[in-house]
Amino acid sequence: MPSHAPLSSLLESGEHLSADGALATELEARGCNLDDPLWSAKVLLEQPQVIKDVHRDYFAAGARIATTASYQATPQGFAPRGMSEQEALGLVALSVRLAAEARREHMFLAPDAGPLLIAGSVGPYGAYLADGSEYRGDYVLTPAEFRDFHRPRIAALVEAGADFLACETLPSFAEAEALLALTREYDVESWFSFSLRDGAHISDGTPLEAVAGLFDAQPLVAAIGVNCVPLHLVAPALASLHQVSDKPLVAYPNSGETYDPVTKTWGPATVQGSTGPGPADANNGARPGSLAGGTATWRELGARIIGGCCRTTPGDIAAVERVLSPTQ
Repeated sequence: MPSHAPLSSLLESGEHLSADGALATELEARGCNLDDPLWSAKVLLEQPQVIKDVHRDYFAAGARIATTASYQATPQGFAPRGMSEQEALGLVALSVRLAAEARREHMFLAPDAGPLLIAGSVGPYGAYLADGSEYRGDYVLTPAEFRDFHRPRIAALVEAGADFLACETLPSFAEAEALLALTREYDVESWFSFSLRDGAHISDGTPLEAVAGLFDAQPLVAAIGVNCVPLHLVAPALASLHQVSDKPLVAYPNSGETYDPVTKTWGPATVQGSTGPGPADANNGARPGSLAGGTATWRELGARIIGGCCRTTPGDIAAVERVLSPTQ
């Protein structure tokens, strides 16, 4: 474990943590146009105050973890805007400062809310491609190429003071191996979460059991799990991981709606089976088929960190927090 391990310390104390929800969804609700290869990272250039406002709203909803707006923020992504690598990495650092400012402002109003953590978002190479391949994993780089792509952003996030890294929406086992090597290089705590082909495999087809085996003996990895997946895949994926791993699990699915990476639009939810919401009283009245509706079952399957991804809101996170902390 690294000398600075705030996430592991909270998990070892028995905490169940609510993470934040979608950033892009809230930015669009505030009038930001994200029809751009940079996606939410575009707002770092244009309206950074709005990003801070979203972080603050999630803290107010009960989230204990804010995820930075760096998912798609890379030197390669900013280069077509005429930005140097130094300028691009300055925006990555800004993403951490915005979350830290939101945390400070929230703690001033709610001094008993903490501890609150900042996760430095590390999206996959497929996010830079902006073609939906973070849900397919159909890109191939050498281990050195993966490390060279991710190293500058990770260095900037660590130097800017992110509490840990969220290596997220990973579709590729080879990319996860490269990112794991970088977390060791920078001695930084992390969680790793994956996109899925189905309830037993990540997007490139690697079985979840093999994924769990990669991380089990890694003290720098505080949690493993899934994100930006449909609600109905969360329980089987967590069950697969829980059977073979003692690591705390993390789950932050999308709203259940269907994303079309070609048109970059969302369609109706695809309902396949149950989210396994469990008894209504265990979910503090949350409706089945919702983020909060699955929370009790996901917690039983080992999820210690639960939040939301695309199309989820502060209201969804407040509902999750009511399940995780019903006396609050």
